[in-house]
Amino acid sequence: MQRDAYLAGLAHGSDIDHQGTTFDEPLLERLLHAVRDPVTGQVLLGTAEFGSAVFEGDANFGPATFTGIATFDSATFEGTVRLGSATFERTAMFGAAVFKGIATFGSAVFENVAWFGSAVFGGRATFESAAFEEEAWFGSAVFERTAAFDSASFEGLATFDSAAFKRVAKFGSATFGQRADFGSTIFDKGASFGSVTFERDASFGSTSFGGTAWFGSATIGGGADFDSALFHGPAVFRRASFDGCAGFVAAAFKDDVGFDSALFTQNADFSSAVFAQPVNVGPLVCAGQVTLSGASFDGPVTMAMATRRLVCLRTRWSSTAALRLRHATVDFTHAVFEYPLSIHSESGLFFSLSNGRPLDETLLVSSRSPAVRLASLHGVDAAHLVLADIDLSRCLLTGTVHLDQLRLEGTCSFATVPPRTAWRRGRPVRFTERRTLAEEHHWRARQSGAVPGWNVAVLGAGDTQPDSLAAMYRQLRKAFEDSKNEPGAADFYYGEMEMRRRTSQTPRAERGLLTAYWALSGYGLRATRALVWLLLAMTTTLLAMMLWGLPADDPAPRSTVSASVTGQNIQPASDAPAPEPHPESAPEPVNPSGSLHERMSTERFEKGLRVVVNSVIFRSSGQALTTAGTYTEMASRLFEPALLGLAVLAVRGRIKR
Repeated sequence: MQRDAYLAGLAHGSDIDHQGTTFDEPLLERLLHAVRDPVTGQVLLGTAEFGSAVFEGDANFGPATFTGIATFDSATFEGTVRLGSATFERTAMFGAAVFKGIATFGSAVFENVAWFGSAVFGGRATFESAAFEEEAWFGSAVFERTAAFDSASFEGLATFDSAAFKRVAKFGSATFGQRADFGSTIFDKGASFGSVTFERDASFGSTSFGGTAWFGSATIGGGADFDSALFHGPAVFRRASFDGCAGFVAAAFKDDVGFDSALFTQNADFSSAVFAQPVNVGPLVCAGQVTLSGASFDGPVTMAMATRRLVCLRTRWSSTAALRLRHATVDFTHAVFEYPLSIHSESGLFFSLSNGRPLDETLLVSSRSPAVRLASLHGVDAAHLVLADIDLSRCLLTGTVHLDQLRLEGTCSFATVPPRTAWRRGRPVRFTERRTLAEEHHWRARQSGAVPGWNVAVLGAGDTQPDSLAAMYRQLRKAFEDSKNEPGAADFYYGEMEMRRRTSQTPRAERGLLTAYWALSGYGLRATRALVWLLLAMTTTLLAMMLWGLPADDPAPRSTVSASVTGQNIQPASDAPAPEPHPESAPEPVNPSGSLHERMSTERFEKGLRVVVNSVIFRSSGQALTTAGTYTEMASRLFEPALLGLAVLAVRGRIKR
């Protein structure tokens, strides 16, 4: 009788308090009928207190409206719960509630805070198209079966930290207007975030993904935090868009990883991440910096990305790896790779693996060319490294091990000397055009009176000395020679000799010899220089011959002919060419006399030229010479063929294959 009187006293929109009450289906139906509008049939409740209540059968609230606070803390729902299309105008409290059957909140509207902290959903939990206009708390909630939040709208803070999803968690096409916190959440059978929209930050720090983690076409408007996340199954971020910084620090990927067509508008940090299986990362676009410092790749890696900078400090590659890059500046300081690793500069656009469309690089192409630049190989063992079409003009090679085994494919460019228009102290300075190392630029820029044009070292580049540079040039020269590229090795031989000439470790006598070698022929690599010296030497020899080397008159040798005519000797003058006179009987050449101008005759020029030309090919002309001419010829026969040989050597060095 009291129950009937109580129910009869309820009206449309009344407050109710049934904490600890046990409801069967008929009793709940009578309660809801008491607050139902007889005209519209709408269930309207004010403040509803169901804390610790027990619902033994199905709990069907239908399209009920809760105008006051709705409290279901520690309530137990043993059957199916239907709150689909329900409206909660104030706070809805389901903390520590237990849902043993199916829980349906599809299309429900939570106008204030929705609290499901520590709730247990034993059956399927459906929040499809639910609208959470304020904060939604699912922290430490347990979902024993499938949890569906497809197309749900979270306009306030959405918290799922430490929640446990025992089956698949579906958030497809859901919208998170504020921060979404999934920190330390456990997804035992996988999670689907396909086409989800995170308008602000998304935090998945220390989250464990037991099955496939699907973020295909997801949009994350703020920062994405996956630090220390554990992906037991495949991690798919296909066509995902990260508008803020994306952090995967110390994340562990136990299965496949896919970032096909992913877009990072800021930085992507994979520091100390672990990739346990073969991975195929990308192609992706990152407008900021991709950081792989301290990351570990245990299986083969294929990576394709367009980014401004790729940092791989102390990154460990335990299997083969192929990096195809665009626009990137790569830092490989102290990276470790035990198997062949190649870095290739991709000339054309990357294409999506899923739809075959080219990736949009609008955020990158406006700032720089697609060429890939290597910033540092300091501390790297280059025995397994292959570089293809890479810009090495600013690359630091100090401390690189096995540099002589480095393989350079395609067109790998190095720094060059300052342009020929460089000026020092008001005078033009000319440098021999050649390829140089970045460290030589830094060393020369530090010297007093350095010519503008040498690149100044950046902070942390070190202070490399000429003796170390000589060793680096020597190893690179050997790398080119081993690849049968003799002309390419020439510039590195030049650099090696330059550093040997500049270092104080080289003895003074040897430095003098190297200076002469440099001045005469550019270390046997500059044919023009050797030919100029040869021309000067020949001109000097020719002038010396005309002025002092040729005698005033050639001796008129005479031949003696014996004939038995009347027993007398006849000595006629012979017009035939005289044989070579015997040194003891040949007359001494007479030094030329007269003015120097008179000695510069055409006849003496022709004789002197014959002497000079014969001297270049290391043979005697047979011309009678004065004492000065004899010594001049001896010097020219020693010096001029050597200059010719240096010129030939320089030409051969540029065309040898």
